[in-house]
Amino acid sequence: MAWNEPGGNRNDNDPWGSGGRRGGGNDQGPPDLDEALKKGLDRLNQLLGGKGGKGGSGGGQSSSGGSAGGIGAILALVGILVVGYVIFQSFYVVDEQERAVVLRFGEYHKTENPGLRFKVPLIDNVTKVRVTNIRSTQSRGQMLTEDENLVVVDLQVQYRVDNARDYVLNVRDSNEAMAFATDSALRHEVGSSTLDDVLTEGRAQLAIAVEQRLQRFLESYGAGLQIVQVNVESTQPPAAVQDAFREVQRAREDEQRVREEAATYRNRVVPEARGRAQRLVEEAMAYRSEVIERARGETARFNEMLAVYQLAPEITRERLYIAALESVLSSTSKVLVDTKSSNNMMYLPLDRLTSGQQSSRSVTPLQEADGSVNDPDLSALTDRVLRELRTRQEANVRRGR
Repeated sequence: MAWNEPGGNRNDNDPWGSGGRRGGGNDQGPPDLDEALKKGLDRLNQLLGGKGGKGGSGGGQSSSGGSAGGIGAILALVGILVVGYVIFQSFYVVDEQERAVVLRFGEYHKTENPGLRFKVPLIDNVTKVRVTNIRSTQSRGQMLTEDENLVVVDLQVQYRVDNARDYVLNVRDSNEAMAFATDSALRHEVGSSTLDDVLTEGRAQLAIAVEQRLQRFLESYGAGLQIVQVNVESTQPPAAVQDAFREVQRAREDEQRVREEAATYRNRVVPEARGRAQRLVEEAMAYRSEVIERARGETARFNEMLAVYQLAPEITRERLYIAALESVLSSTSKVLVDTKSSNNMMYLPLDRLTSGQQSSRSVTPLQEADGSVNDPDLSALTDRVLRELRTRQEANVRRGR
C-alpha cells in the first residue's frame, strides 16, 4: 500500500514524518516546511558524521542536536564553496597574444607564456598584457624650426609591447608616457632642421630621426615598448602664411623644371660635340697617315726612278717630260691645228673653241681649209712633239758650242 493511500493505518513511510503526529492518521494536509527543512539538515548532518534528531533522548535534547547539526551543515557548505572558489581562482589561461606578469606579495615573480597556468590565490597577482597588438598614437603641434620659422607637423607613431615586465612595473600610464616622449622627440628633431627640409625632401629623414630618438627615450624610461613605424602625415606652414609658401614652392618647382631641361639639353649637346670632336680627331689621324704614306710612296718611287735615271738618263728624262705634259694637258682645254697647205696659220676663234671644249673636256676635230675633217692620232702627235724637242735641243747644243 502506498504511503499516501487513505485509511487509518499508520504509515511510517511518509517522508515528511506526518503519520500519527498531525492530529491522527487521517490528516492529508500539506507538509510543514520548517519541519521538512529541519529533517533535511538532519540528514545532511548524518551524512557528515553528526547525530540526527531521532535519538532516544527527550525533546529538548533532540532540538539542541538538530540546531548543532544545521550549523555544521551550513559551515560545511560554506567550506565547499570556498574550496571551489579557491580552486577556480588558482588556474588561469594565457592567450597566444598575451604574456602574464605574476606578482607575489607585490613583488615581481615571473612572466608566464601562453597556456594554462597556476597561481597561489590571494598571494599572486596576475596582469595579462597583449604583446602582439599594434597600437598607435597621434601627435600634432606647431613648433619652431632651426631658422626660426613656425611649422605645423602631424605625426603618427605605431608601437607594440616588447617587454611585459617593464610595461607593467616601470610605467604607470604607457599611453601618456608615449605621448610625452613622442612630443619631445618630434620637437627636438624639428628644432634641429630648417623649414625647407621639413616641408620638402627632408620629411622622410625627419620620420627616421624621430623614430630613432623616440626609441632611445623609451629605452631610457624602461617602458617596455618597441616602435614599429613613424609616419609624418603632413607638414605645413601656419594658415596665415600658406599662400606665400605656396608661391615659394611653385618657384622651386619651376627652378627644378628648368634645371631638368638644362640637364636634358646638356645630355643631348655634349655627346654630339664629343662625337664631332672625335670624328675630327679621327679624320686628322687618317689624313696624317695618308700624307705620311703618300710621302713614303713618292719617296720610294723617286728612289726607284733615280736608279733608272742613273742607268738611262736621256730616256728617263724624255719619259718624265712626256708624263708631265700628259698630266698638264689632260686637265686643260686644247686646240689642235694641223694644216698641209702652208706654214701660215689662219685666224681661228680660239675663245669660242675653248669655251665649247670646257664643257665636253674632249679634243674637237678642226675643219681644214678644203672642208675635210682630220682627227689627229695622239701617238703621231707625240712623235712629232718629240722630234721637235730633239731638234730644238740639238740646236741649243750647237749654239752653246
